[in-house]
Amino acid sequence: MKRRAAVLLTLALCALPALTACGGDEDPAVEEELTPKVITITVKDGTIDPNGERVDVAVDQPIELQVDSDAEGELHVHSDPEQELSYGVGQTKLEVDAITMPGVVEIEDHTLDKVVVQLQVQ
Repeated sequence: MKRRAAVLLTLALCALPALTACGGDEDPAVEEELTPKVITITVKDGTIDPNGERVDVAVDQPIELQVDSDAEGELHVHSDPEQELSYGVGQTKLEVDAITMPGVVEIEDHTLDKVVVQLQVQ
């Protein structure tokens, strides 16, 4: 009888980690917060950097554009809906609204008529 009790106790202790692994305190509806993607843009003497490069971002990932410019300008984010972001002389921090659909989204400088970056949203 003692042996049977010991076997049952051993089986119960072995099953305990499997049972607790399924029922944690975590709420599946709460998603891990994404780190903002920071893209540095330099506008100087009529040129822009980066110049059409692809940048990987996740769906709904916050995107921050840090613009250092010697002239005023405007960036267009060709997302749905489109976004227009103005920058001034000096340093400007711009936040792009979350992009909710996978695909390629271009950010274009309309003042210089150039594609700055292509966001590869995954």
